[in-house]
Amino acid sequence: MTTAPTTVASGFAFLEAPRWRDNRIFFSDFYAHHVLSAREDGSDLRTEAVVPGQPSGLGWLPDGRLLVVSMLDRKVLRREADGTLVTHADLRGYATGHANDMVVDAAGRAYVGNFGFDLHGGGPLETASLCRVDPDGTVSEAAAGLWLPNGCVFTPDGTLVVNETFGNRCTAFDVTPDGRLENRRIWAEFAPLPADRARDKLFAQIKVAPDGACADAEGAVWIADAFGGRLLRVKAGGDIADELRPGSPVFACALGGADGRTLFACAAPDFSSTARTAARDASLLALRVPVPAA
Repeated sequence: MTTAPTTVASGFAFLEAPRWRDNRIFFSDFYAHHVLSAREDGSDLRTEAVVPGQPSGLGWLPDGRLLVVSMLDRKVLRREADGTLVTHADLRGYATGHANDMVVDAAGRAYVGNFGFDLHGGGPLETASLCRVDPDGTVSEAAAGLWLPNGCVFTPDGTLVVNETFGNRCTAFDVTPDGRLENRRIWAEFAPLPADRARDKLFAQIKVAPDGACADAEGAVWIADAFGGRLLRVKAGGDIADELRPGSPVFACALGGADGRTLFACAAPDFSSTARTAARDASLLALRVPVPAA
């Protein structure tokens, strides 16, 4: 399958966590500290929230209130009806690195990943926990020992798939009615776990660096390969059914649009915090795909 990307919007620092909701595409701009939204064609760009602690993962409670991961202070914030941001949950007792991406289920439970180590400072990789935040803000450890738990997505059958960016794999869990994760298993494996955790050797051992993700109606998961500059449509078991190369590194993706067949992708030249803070050359791309969103 081939499809040419179009630029929906540009002039950003570094985009992550695209989400389609209410006929708009929402996304976070890390280093500009903004949560933004726009129409499918990029028009009517709005600032939804300003997050000094650096916004990342997005989701919504059942009553429609927006949740935002605040990376640097390791919190989940909640936007109230009047637009103010309040602390929904404090992850500092659980997150051992910057808080990062998040998925929120229909009951309002949020599953939040974190780096687990000093990624930008060059420290060696340490595994991390996936946190669960209940609707009342209570935090617990949902799963441990993950190699940078990043993009998380629910497939149509209710399976939670967690991308392990530095583990060459995606891990799956069954979710109990009360939100506990069970039956941990490898959903897709692209290569063995890295043998050396030192940063200068770690990156060379990554075959696929699964970052942000979204699920389609057939149960496949689109994954942004943070090191490979490509979007992969992966099926349970690890079969790569489709591959799109938009011509730029990509770090997250979401299905949406009027018919659910627009694949939005967050593109930037690299993920260097220094370079991205200083520039405004990140963009939101769109590609057309045949299978709609889950």
